[in-house]
Amino acid sequence: MSVSPPATVTLGSRFARELPELCTPWEAQKLRDPRLLVLNERLAHELGVDPSVLRGPDGPLWLTGNLVPEGAAPVAQGYAGHQFGHYSPRLGDGRALLLGEITGVDGELRDVHLKGSGRTPYARGGDGLAAVGPMLREYILSEAMHALGAPTTRSLAVVGTGSAVHRETELPGAVLARVASSHLRVGTFQYARATGDDGLLRRLADHAIDRHYPEVAGAEHPYVGLLEAVITAQASLVARWMLVGFVHGVMNTDNMTISGETIDYGPCAFMDAYNPGAVYSSIDQGGRYAYANQPLAARWNLARLAEALLPLLHEDQEQAVAIATEALGGFDDEYDAAWSSGAKAKIGLRDHVDGHTASGLVKELLALLEAHEVDYTQLFRSLSRAASGAPEPARELFGDPAEFDGWLERWLPHRPDAALMNQVNPAYIPRNHLVEEALASATDGDLEPLHRLVDAVTRPYEERTGLERYAAGAPEDFGAYQTFCGT
Repeated sequence: MSVSPPATVTLGSRFARELPELCTPWEAQKLRDPRLLVLNERLAHELGVDPSVLRGPDGPLWLTGNLVPEGAAPVAQGYAGHQFGHYSPRLGDGRALLLGEITGVDGELRDVHLKGSGRTPYARGGDGLAAVGPMLREYILSEAMHALGAPTTRSLAVVGTGSAVHRETELPGAVLARVASSHLRVGTFQYARATGDDGLLRRLADHAIDRHYPEVAGAEHPYVGLLEAVITAQASLVARWMLVGFVHGVMNTDNMTISGETIDYGPCAFMDAYNPGAVYSSIDQGGRYAYANQPLAARWNLARLAEALLPLLHEDQEQAVAIATEALGGFDDEYDAAWSSGAKAKIGLRDHVDGHTASGLVKELLALLEAHEVDYTQLFRSLSRAASGAPEPARELFGDPAEFDGWLERWLPHRPDAALMNQVNPAYIPRNHLVEEALASATDGDLEPLHRLVDAVTRPYEERTGLERYAAGAPEDFGAYQTFCGT
């Protein structure tokens, strides 16, 4: 039996109540004329919120923090972080607020969090604002990631503020309302550890266990269990990124969640032509977070989490380090297992083919894609047709398909499953040129291109007539692509 969503919104304030040392009570910037630009009605229903309430006169006020829901206690969260390898002891929500927590219709607790809601004590000289384009980028990318099956924060709504934001030019302002299992980060633990208060660190760890990994609460060593669980979650997440060709762009420790969800869609992008060295972020000039470096970056970040947890792992420092080192040693195996399983499915091989053979075939194929600068998403999607006896769409992606033909001869005898491949290889991703087209139109007030793009990428495995341009690669005149943080 379906249950009608309540007519009002009620939030909790668990994080603010349990960990007041890690946040600052704060109010969102008051807006003159907030207007709803886009609303994720499906997500609203999942949260038990009636979309008509959010579309009503109070909806934009609620979604920007200008009307505080019952039970909420908005706070700016404090955290530290290594940014491109350099430690910053005090970062925090410089332009964001945790409104509170909401229990969805599935009984799960989720954060409701605002981005672009004004300066906070953690703003570090920034204006605390956000422009329409970057907030809509996160809306598109996070909902696409969710549809692709990768754990992620979700986007509930983007609201125009009615005020201008000054960057290189004057841009219309916006606030993003996003939802996550929590906004606990590696940087949150670094911040707590830096206080020197082991009691606070323990309370934070207990909070994280209760919210994300309750199965380790009764273990003999629950904090070791927490570290191992986060390692497993992050290994699986980054493998998912690699399998769909996603480049996060800014994998700082303050952008790595304890839950294992993708967070902070700033200078991110999906690859067009396969390139292990792909970097899109304007601030990643050294390629620290290039596509192929993402597993290494994740492991490095997890080592920083382990360092923060040392006082909880064992009272003896040397033994604590040994425990942390052993736990971190499992990352590579966890990642390799997750990637190998996913890669095997991408080329349609079932259990009758051993993992070593499957991984070898995938790595051979990736080497060909790199050498011939072949579109990553198009190639894997077209392989299902090759498995069904129609190799031409895939062959046409190569200027000289001779080497690819040789690979086909080694692959086809393994009887690849075309249906399996179409379940894991998307037809539609947020193509960079289409994202930019949608954002430019939205900034000028036309949201129709954005709606069409969101419709395509939130049903990525279902090929539909009329969406051919959403499956096509970038036009030749699109040029080198670069993304920006938007702050």
